[in-house]
This record gives sequence, structure tokens and C-alpha cells, in this order.
Amino acid sequence: MEDVLQSLKRGTTEVISGDELARKLAASAEGRRPLRVKAGFDPTAPDLHLGHTVLIQKLKHFQEAGHQVVFLIGDFTAMIGDPTGKSETRKALSREDVERNASTYKEQIFKILDPGRTEVRFNSEWLSSLRIEEMVRVAAQMTVARMLERDDFRKRYEEERPISIHEFLYPLFQGYDSVALRADVEFGGTDQKFNLLVGRDLQRVYGQEPQVVMTTPLLVGLDGVNKMSKSLGNYVGITEPPETIFGKLMSVSDELMVTYYELLSDVSLAELAALKAGLADGSHHPMDAKVALAREIVARFHGAQAGRDAEEGFRKRFSTKEFPQDARRFDGAALPGGSDLATMVSRVSPSFSTKSAARRLIAQGGLEVNGERASDPALVLPREGEYRLKIGKKEFVLLAF
Repeated sequence: MEDVLQSLKRGTTEVISGDELARKLAASAEGRRPLRVKAGFDPTAPDLHLGHTVLIQKLKHFQEAGHQVVFLIGDFTAMIGDPTGKSETRKALSREDVERNASTYKEQIFKILDPGRTEVRFNSEWLSSLRIEEMVRVAAQMTVARMLERDDFRKRYEEERPISIHEFLYPLFQGYDSVALRADVEFGGTDQKFNLLVGRDLQRVYGQEPQVVMTTPLLVGLDGVNKMSKSLGNYVGITEPPETIFGKLMSVSDELMVTYYELLSDVSLAELAALKAGLADGSHHPMDAKVALAREIVARFHGAQAGRDAEEGFRKRFSTKEFPQDARRFDGAALPGGSDLATMVSRVSPSFSTKSAARRLIAQGGLEVNGERASDPALVLPREGEYRLKIGKKEFVLLAF
């Protein structure tokens, strides 16, 4: 039981509470019933990226331990818009957008989860038919003061930015999902802690045993700074071509690679410990570890042969000494249309993050594109293919369109 507990807690930031989880697992092992383990996803975009799969991996671990996984698609709550971390009211999605995005989620999650042991639910099943008197009962469980404990709401209130009443409903509806599903455990990112705890509160009101809350870190994107996000261009999409996924993962820093192993890989805890020890004492080369991780992730979404082919293709393309194999990758889609070289460098380089600094660098001959020195800051590159950028003396970036 202790080994199972440690495996299930792997990669989590907080468990509320560990004792409750151990008790629930022990009761389940005695034959009472499998635990109902839930994670919710609002279909706000058509494709999932690796940041989303952190939670799905944890669902998989519970599934492998014999428990019932509930993948909840928040088609109703997506039309409200999760206010978490937002400085202004989110634009509501249309029903058509939500339904289109939700249909792709159902296809993508089964690249990780066992479809025969996964319960896929939509929260419109109960929220769209919730009677007004029941909504009032739910809303009565939360005070405005409690809502303003949330950083995002408090900051907007202090800065006199608008907070719409419907935004207060979001955590209440997410909490009510746990009541409707009779969840034993719920997963969410660290930014979702407030909403997850509301679920515990509402379950008590409805006479249910409170769910265990388990939070996971927000996956840092390829830039090594910000949360993985498609809008920032620092993401790895699970439906992207194998060679794209492989190349992007090879661009992450050595430090970030270890975090990716902890949150995304299926290697055992013992293997993970051995990897960390090998990297620390120099017996395991970071490049080899990165290749193994990239191959594993590609294989998960495209098959084992695709993983091997992507590795072979990567080694062939980047085996020259002039350009490092582990160069950081930047998604060209994140650049504004018509970007010239100066704009491009200011966007992709932390060292030359202003256009004036980028222009000086180019004027001094400090930028190479595909091995050739670039001298015109106003040059606009065609938005196709890939460009190997050497910025200054030590910065290498693979710009991919």
C-alpha cells in the first residue's frame, strides 16, 4: 500500500489530505469499491498540449491501480470561462465552439487513458438543468469575502477592474460537479486549488464524504519561464507531427528535462531516481536522457516506430558540429506576420529582447541564419520551413514555421 501511495502522489504539489487518501485507498483495497477519481477540462481550444497531459497522466496512474477514472469535459463551464489567473472577464465561448473542441478531446485522451475503463462525462448533463432554487442553495454556501480571498478576484477588486457576477459562479459550478459525480479524488493544477476546495465544501453540504484534493504543478513551457501555452508559442501539442514533438522536446533545458520526466514520463520511481543520480554525478549524459524522453513522448501519441524514426531523423539533421543538437526551439507561429529580423530576434532571444538591441547585434554581424551572416535588420524571412539561428556567441535557436 505504501508503494502504491507513493506512486499515486508522484508529481503532485499538495494532497489534501494525505491521511484521507491513505484511508480511502485502504478501504478500497478491502473490497468496498474502486475510488472515483475526477479531473475536469474546459474545451476552450481544439487541441491538447503536454501541459494538459500532466493531469491525464495522474488519472492513468489511478486507473492502473484499479480505480474508476472520470474525465470531465466542462462544456457548460467553458461557456462561462474560468476566471482563474485572469485580470479581466474572459470572453464567453459559443456553444458551437465548445462542442467542436469537446469532440476532439474525446479522441485525444485515449492516447493515454484506457477507453474501456474511462467514464467521459459532460457537466452540462446536470448544470444545464439545475433549477433556480438549487442554484440559490449552492450560491448560499459561499460568501463574497471568501471569493475575494482568491488572488485574481482580490487584485481586480483592489484595482477597480470589473468582476461579473457569473464569474463567482464558476468555482461553485466546478464544486457542484464533484457532488454530481460523487468524486472521491479530484485533480487540478495548483492554480485550481480554490475551486477544488469548494468541491469539498459542497460535498459536505450534500451529505457526501469530501473528496481528496490533489494538485499538480503547472508545466513550464519550452521557454523555461512561462506556463505552457499555445498563445505563447512555448507548447508541445500532442497532435503535432512526430518530428515536431521530438525536436521541441530536444530544445528544453537540462533542468526542465528532469521536471518533464517527473510529470510526463512513465519511467518508474526507481528509474527516475537513478536518472537524477546519473545526471548529478555525470554518469548519465543529459543529451541521452533528453533523447529517451522525446522518443517516449512521441511513441505515446504516434506509436513506437514513429518514436524511433523521429530520433533517427533528428540525429541526421542536427549531427553537424556547427549547430548544437539541443538548441532551443521557437515556434514561428508566435511571431507577428511580417516580422523582420530585428523583431524576430527581440522575440526569440532573452539577451536581445528589444528591437534596438537586436538591430545593434545584426549591424555588428552577430546574427547567423542557417550558417550565413545576416546584415539587414529589415529583412523578412519567408514563413516556411526552419531556420537555424546563432544569436551572439552562445545562443542557438531553431526557428520553425
